[in-house]
Amino acid sequence: MHEATKLAWRTSSYSSGNGQCVEVADVQGAVPVRDSKTASGPVLVFGVDTWAAFVTGVREGGIGTGV
Repeated sequence: MHEATKLAWRTSSYSSGNGQCVEVADVQGAVPVRDSKTASGPVLVFGVDTWAAFVTGVREGGIGTGV
């Protein structure tokens, strides 16, 4: 895994910019995720397929809705 400080982190275009977001970076074969409020804190790393399934679930309303 690449050193987190050297990655190009980004937030969702749907983010309100209030600093309460997650940030993701592009790394071949993985998706690192961190809390935007704690940029120097821990980084979770997900497989590309796992992250894609999560994003699909959010878009379809099945995650975070009690469904």
